[in-house]
Amino acid sequence: LGAGIERCIIQVMQDKIICLPKRVQPSQNHSSVSNVSQGVASTTPLPPPKPSATNPATVEMKGLKTDLDLQQYSFINQICYERALHWYAKYFPYLVLIHTLVFMLCSNFWFKFPGSSSKIEHFISILGKCFDSPWTTRALSEVSGEDSEEKDNRKNNMSRSNTTQSGPEGSLVNSQSLKSIPEKFVVDKSTAGALDKKEGEQAKALFEKVKKFRLHVEEGDILYAMYVRQTVLKVIKFLIIIAYNSALVSKVQFTVDCNVDIQDMTGYKNFSCNHTMAHLFSKLSFCYLCFVSIYGLTCLYTLYWLFYRSLREYSFEYVRQETGIDDIPDVKNDFAFMLHMIDQYDPLYSKRFAVFLSEVSENKLKQLNLNNEWTPDKLRQKLQTNAHNRLELPLIMLSGLPDTVFEITELQSLKLEIIKNVMIPATIAQLDNLQELSLHQCSVKIHSAALSFLKENLKVLSVKFDDMRELPLWMYGLRNLEELYLVGSLSHDISKNVTLESLRDLKSLKILSIKSNVSKIPQAVVDVSSHLQKMCIHNDGTKLVMLNNLKKMANLTELELVHCDLERIPHAVFSLLSLQELDLKENNLKSIEEIVSFQHLRKLTVLKLWHNSITYIPEHIKKLTSLERLSFSHNKIEVLPSHLFLCNKIRYLDLSYNDIRFIPPEIGVLQSLQYFSITCNKVESLPDELYFCKKLKTLKIGKNSLSVLSPKIGNLLFLSYLDVKGNHFEILPPELGDCRALKRAGLVVEDALFETLPSDVREQMKTE
Repeated sequence: LGAGIERCIIQVMQDKIICLPKRVQPSQNHSSVSNVSQGVASTTPLPPPKPSATNPATVEMKGLKTDLDLQQYSFINQICYERALHWYAKYFPYLVLIHTLVFMLCSNFWFKFPGSSSKIEHFISILGKCFDSPWTTRALSEVSGEDSEEKDNRKNNMSRSNTTQSGPEGSLVNSQSLKSIPEKFVVDKSTAGALDKKEGEQAKALFEKVKKFRLHVEEGDILYAMYVRQTVLKVIKFLIIIAYNSALVSKVQFTVDCNVDIQDMTGYKNFSCNHTMAHLFSKLSFCYLCFVSIYGLTCLYTLYWLFYRSLREYSFEYVRQETGIDDIPDVKNDFAFMLHMIDQYDPLYSKRFAVFLSEVSENKLKQLNLNNEWTPDKLRQKLQTNAHNRLELPLIMLSGLPDTVFEITELQSLKLEIIKNVMIPATIAQLDNLQELSLHQCSVKIHSAALSFLKENLKVLSVKFDDMRELPLWMYGLRNLEELYLVGSLSHDISKNVTLESLRDLKSLKILSIKSNVSKIPQAVVDVSSHLQKMCIHNDGTKLVMLNNLKKMANLTELELVHCDLERIPHAVFSLLSLQELDLKENNLKSIEEIVSFQHLRKLTVLKLWHNSITYIPEHIKKLTSLERLSFSHNKIEVLPSHLFLCNKIRYLDLSYNDIRFIPPEIGVLQSLQYFSITCNKVESLPDELYFCKKLKTLKIGKNSLSVLSPKIGNLLFLSYLDVKGNHFEILPPELGDCRALKRAGLVVEDALFETLPSDVREQMKTE
C-alpha cells in the first residue's frame, strides 16, 4: 500500500510525458533531430545519446527550430499522454493501489463484520482467560501427577512419543509443540496449590461462558464460510493479476510515437515522446508480479488446507487420551474452525481450553469449592435426630455432595435433597454407622466399592423423584435393605414397569411405601410379599383396583391404602390374618357394613377409617373386641351406637369432625381409654360416665355446644391435655386442680375462661 501511494504521488507531482515534433522527411534531418533528442536527454531521465566523435564540452549543441512556445509543448504533452500512451503504462500505480485495497478488504473484512468479529473477539478473550486460569493448570497437573507418580523414574517420554505417532491423521497428535506439553505441566505442578475462593468463582464463571459460547457458535458456520470465500476470491484475484500483468508489462515503453491531428494549431502532426517513468514502472511491475506470486502461492496453500482437512469438525481424541478426561466433546462448525486456526499457532491453547469443555473437570472444580465451603465442623452443626431416632445430616440444594461428609464417622442417616449429579464415592465406607439414606429429587451415581458397602450396611432407603430416571438402578441390589420408601409419579400400568421388577431381589425388605399414582398393586410387590410386614400405598386419588394380590401377603401386619378412591373396604383385606393395623384414610367410603368380617382378624388392634364419607357405624362393630385404636374423624357420623363401647380394649378413640350430638353413657365401659376426641361436633352435654375412664390422658372436647363442664373431671388424675376451647362455658370447675398432671401448656382454653379458676389452681398449672 505504501509503495502504491508513493508511486501515485510521484506520478502526480512530476511531468508524465515529454514530446517533440517529429519530421519524417529527408534523411539529413535525422542528425538534427538526434541532436534535439540529445538536448532533451540532458534535462530528462532518458537513455544516454550515442556518443559523438566531437567533444561535447567544446562543441555547441544545436537543435531543430520548431517555433513552438512553452504552452504549445505543454498542450502537446497532455494530448499525447491521453491518446498515445498505453493505459497500462498510465494507470499502473492506481492498479497496484486498487489491488492492494482489494486484498486488504478480503483479509480484514471478517475481522470487522459484526457477525464474525464478535465471535472471534469473544473466542480470543475466553481462550486467553482459559489459558491463564489457575484451574487449568491444577486440573492438568493433577492428571499428569496421577500418571507421573509411578512413571517419573521410568521417563515416560518414550511411551508418549509412541502414542503421538499412532494418533489419527490431522489431529493434534501431529503437532510438534504438543509433544512437550506433559513435561510443561509436570513443571507447573509445583505451583498448582489449592484454589482460593475468588479463583474458584472465576473458574466457575469460565465454565458457564464456554458452555454458552459453544452453544451459540456451534449453531452456524459463518466464519468458515467467510474465510473460504475470501481465500477463493484472493486466489481468483491473484490469477487475474498475474495473467493481465504478464501480458501487458511489455506495453510500458520508454519512447512512444504520437500521431495527432493538431497541425493547424502547432504546425506539426507527428511527435516523438519520452515516458519519463517507463523504466521505473517496468521494474516495479516485475517486482510486483513476484510479490503477488508469493502471496498467491500462499493463498493456494491456504485453499488446499481448507479443502484437504475437515475444518468444521474438531476432535479432542488425543487430548482425551493424554489427560484421561474422557468426556471432552468433539465440536463442529465455527467452534471447530477457530480451534483449527488456533492450532496453527500453538496446540497448547486448545488443550488448555478443552479443560473447560469437560463436565468431569467442571465437577471436580465444583467439588473442590464445595469441600472448601462445607468443612467437617460446619457439617456437624447441621446434625439432628430424625423420626427413626438416628443421627441425620440433611443437605439441601447444594451443587454436589461434599467429600467432607465422609469424615463424620458418627453419621447414621444421610439426607440429600434437590442435589444434581451426586456421586457417592468409595470413601462412604468410612461411615461405619450409616444405616439410612434419603434421596429427594437427586440424580445419583455410585462407585462400585460404595455399592458394595451399601449392600451390606444400608437398612433404610427413601427416594423422592419427579422423573422415573431419577430412580437409582443400584437400589435393587441392596440385599440387606429393610425399608424402602418411593415417592413420585409412576406409570399407571406399573405392573409392567421394568424398573420395579427387580424388587424380588430385596430379600430382607420388611417395609415398602409407595406414594404415587398406581392403579393396581405392582407385581414386584407381590414378589416380596412372603417377607413383607408393612405396605403403604398413598395414591393421588387414582382409583386402586384389582386388590386380590393382597391375599398373598400372609405376613403383612400393617396396611395403608390412602387416597385410593376406595368405595368399599377391599375383601382381600379380610384374608390377612396377621394384620394388626389398617389405615384407609382419604378414600370414598360411605358404608362399612363389611366391618363385621374384621372379627376374623384376631390380631387387628388399629383401625383408621378417617377422612371418608361414613354416615353411620354399624352395630356389629362390637365383634371387634381386639381393637385398641379406632379413628372415625372427618366423616359424617351423626349417631354413636352404644355397641361401639363394647370394644372395651380401646385406648384411643377419635370421633372429631363429625355431626355427633350425643355421647352414650356406655362410654364409661372403656376403662382402658387414654385418648378421646370429639372436637368439632355438635355435642351439648357429656355423660358423667365419661369421668369413670380414669386412665384418660388426653380429652379433646373443643368446638362443640357444651355449656357446663362437670366437676367430676377432677377424677381424671392422669389427664395431661384438655381442649375445651370453642364452647359456651362461663366458668371452669375448680376441681381441675385435682388433675395434677394438667399444666397450663396442656390446657387449651380462652384466656378469660382460664381466669375463672381459683388463683391457687392457676398458679399450680403454671408451675412446671
